[in-house]
Formats: sequence, structure tokens, C-alpha cells
Amino acid sequence: MSGEKADDIAVALFGELFMADQLARNRISKVLPKGMELSHFSVLNHLARINDERTPAQLAKSFHVTRGAMTNTLTKLEWAGHVHIRPDWEDARQKFVAISPSGRAARDGAVASVVPLIADVVQSIGQERVRALLSVLRELRVSLEADGP
Repeated sequence: MSGEKADDIAVALFGELFMADQLARNRISKVLPKGMELSHFSVLNHLARINDERTPAQLAKSFHVTRGAMTNTLTKLEWAGHVHIRPDWEDARQKFVAISPSGRAARDGAVASVVPLIADVVQSIGQERVRALLSVLRELRVSLEADGP
């Protein structure tokens, strides 16, 4: 394969990823409960899945965002009562974030509104093809995480 052909494939791959990402974000944002942003849902979903506390810095790293962006999201989630933020009893400079019962309920409601949308997409493409795609996307993500800052 020539260098130009490989470049064309790389450009097409990222073009499709960016467009699919934008379309998925727009569709999901439209079905989320009123007042919930995609970033809020993502953090609540992450905290619900891990079922443990995390520091804001750990969350920022997990989502590949700045600490300031994560602080902004966490402030909104705390104001809504969806997370509890407490000081680290051993190091007062650090905080821990945990999902609250209200946050878990909000996340569950959001999942209930998002799942039918995603299930329709998976059904239209086919489960086997999506399963194969997931494997490739995970490899791509791992490769990008290893190469990036």
C-alpha cells in the first residue's frame, strides 16, 4: 500500500469517527433528561459503574479533560445533588467525589432514555458487526492513549 493510500485511509477513518461522534452526541443530548448535559451523564455513568470515589484529578484524567473543566462539571453535579464531594481526611488539599442516590437515579433515568436510541443503531447495523467494530475501536483508543499526553 502506498503512503498516499494509507494517508487517505487515516483521513477517512478520523473523518468518520469525528462525524459519528458529533452525530451521536447530538442525538444523545436530545434524549437526556431536561437539564442534564452529556458531560454530566458521562461522569455519573462512570461513577455508577466503578461504584467508588474518585478525586477530581482522577476523573479529569479518565475523561481527558482539564481539571478546570472537570471542576465545572462537578460543581454543577454537586449543585444538582447528584454527587457528594468531601475532603480527603488525610490531605485537606484533596477531595473525593462519589455519586449520590439522586445522582444514581438521574443516571438510571438517562440510561433509560438513551438505550432505545443506541439499541436501534446497533440493531440497524447488526450486533456481530458492532461487536467486531468495538474490538477495533478499543484497539484504536488504547493506541491513542499510549501515544498521547
